Amino acid sequence: MQLAVYIFAYPILWFISILPFRLLYAFSDFIYFIIYNIIGYRKKIVYDNLTLVFPNKSEKEKKAIMRKFYHHFCDMMLEAVKSMTISEAEMKKRFTFTNIDLINNLENKNRSIILMCSHYGSWEWIFVMQTYCKNVGYAVYKRLANPHFDKLFKRIRAKYNSHLITTKETIPTLIKAKRDGIKTINGFVSDQSPKLDRAFYWRKFMGIKVPVHTGAEVLAKKLDMSVVFFNVKRLKRGYYQCTYKTIAEDPKTTKEHEITDNFIALAEADIYNAPQYYLWTHKRWKHRDKIPVTLKKTPKL
Repeated sequence: MQLAVYIFAYPILWFISILPFRLLYAFSDFIYFIIYNIIGYRKKIVYDNLTLVFPNKSEKEKKAIMRKFYHHFCDMMLEAVKSMTISEAEMKKRFTFTNIDLINNLENKNRSIILMCSHYGSWEWIFVMQTYCKNVGYAVYKRLANPHFDKLFKRIRAKYNSHLITTKETIPTLIKAKRDGIKTINGFVSDQSPKLDRAFYWRKFMGIKVPVHTGAEVLAKKLDMSVVFFNVKRLKRGYYQCTYKTIAEDPKTTKEHEITDNFIALAEADIYNAPQYYLWTHKRWKHRDKIPVTLKKTPKL
């Protein structure tokens, strides 16, 4: 059944991917109308999240953010499909970097790097950064349920020397790379809500106390990797600009949770600045009322 779905869907996705950008975004507008006005995909979750995080915003302001968010959300979905056939030159024109030299300088110091980001802006085309770098690229992801689409997804990313690894594969993969003397760049989307049995650290995110992931910080300290945050700014439709900010060049000199706290502060600043580009459809604050009496200690690798 999964193979049949893939065989049916692949030609459709391929056809969408070869559309000129003007037609691609016209199709995105159509998808927006269906998702927002007819299906109402996760509208209650988006509205509840905005109400929770922005209690002082009016109904008109929240509805305006919602509409802009869903437009951007549909664009991102189709830009992901466009990745199937977009040329490297076209992607470089549309996804630019203000300070890729920050990454190159760390590489020249023989450093492996952890890149931390949130579900903000656009992360679909960040993989083109590997064409400017020499370290091997890894990105932590959640395996797709359909193995055929999962292989396609990984193949698209591999075009730019980036390799997708699951959460379970992350620790052994990066430990082996360090043992073999391989320098890596490792992408972590670190604003998700961890499972309660993995909730080792609670703090405020957008004013709401929730559990936060500390895995990137633990790995950085254990494997001595520099930590860098990246922000993706939407310049105009279909054009993005990425800027890097160093969180910790030498993570072992930082205090416990300092890296995680700095990441959260940077992520919050982006969201407050332009909230329509955050992924409001995911249930980031679902554990806010479940703070345990005794917090577990952050695990050691």
